[in-house]
Amino acid sequence: MSSILTNNGAIVALQTLKNVNSSLNKAQSEISTGKSINNAQDNAAIWAVSKIMETDQSANKTIQSMLNVAGQTVATARVGAEEVGKLLTDIKNLAIGAASSTTEPEKAKITNDINLKFEQIAAVISGTQMNGVNLLKSATAPAGELKVLGSLDRAAGTAVTTKNMITVDNVGLDTALNLDLTTGATTSFTATTLDTDAARQTFIGAMETAISSVVAKTAELGSAGKRITDQADFVGKLADSLKQGIGSLVDADMEEASARLQALQTQQQLGIQALSIANQAPSAILSLFR
Repeated sequence: MSSILTNNGAIVALQTLKNVNSSLNKAQSEISTGKSINNAQDNAAIWAVSKIMETDQSANKTIQSMLNVAGQTVATARVGAEEVGKLLTDIKNLAIGAASSTTEPEKAKITNDINLKFEQIAAVISGTQMNGVNLLKSATAPAGELKVLGSLDRAAGTAVTTKNMITVDNVGLDTALNLDLTTGATTSFTATTLDTDAARQTFIGAMETAISSVVAKTAELGSAGKRITDQADFVGKLADSLKQGIGSLVDADMEEASARLQALQTQQQLGIQALSIANQAPSAILSLFR
């Protein structure tokens, strides 16, 4: 039965064309944005998961930056501690040289050199800081320690995260050396320290102990710096892994989208032709009245 009120063929052709145009718009959006899921309407579940992963990825990048700064702070302290160790070795060598000196002027010169070395050590301890953090100068925690966020550990399937902090303790070289940072004076050395062989031997022994202590504390800083560097590398890799995971969820397959676009464009053209043919059907009824 033919009808001039209801054109079934046009209705079917129009519905088909609308579906093709909708798919065509989605394919064009994927190609232009590079994403198969742009918003929650496209796929609410996957979109929500990807957004949580994006926040974690962004947080890890920020944590990595902070770890890099902390690593440089510890490295600065380590370099300062190594310099203190070299100066202490120089002081020990000067004391050894005093044992071979036969004149008082020579011993006075050595004594003055040692005093200047201690003053230099005090300057190194006071000045070795980065971003306001000095790990060589004694201070009460928390001012005297370095704390940095190592990671945010998310509980599986929840919004709960746990902080993983890395703490680097102050090594307090001024306290270890009994050194007054203002004057550079130390109870390990006085004006009469090099007057006798016994005094010189005692002083050399004290310097050996001081050197061992500084070496141990420098090693502590080295270990802490290595831990922070390793954590920064890990967090960076974790951020990259999350980025790849997000891409696997929401990124469009460009090869597939391109092929689908070509097919949909062909379907669109055929749909337009089918609709045109269906729209011409009612006019054929006029021939019945001629």
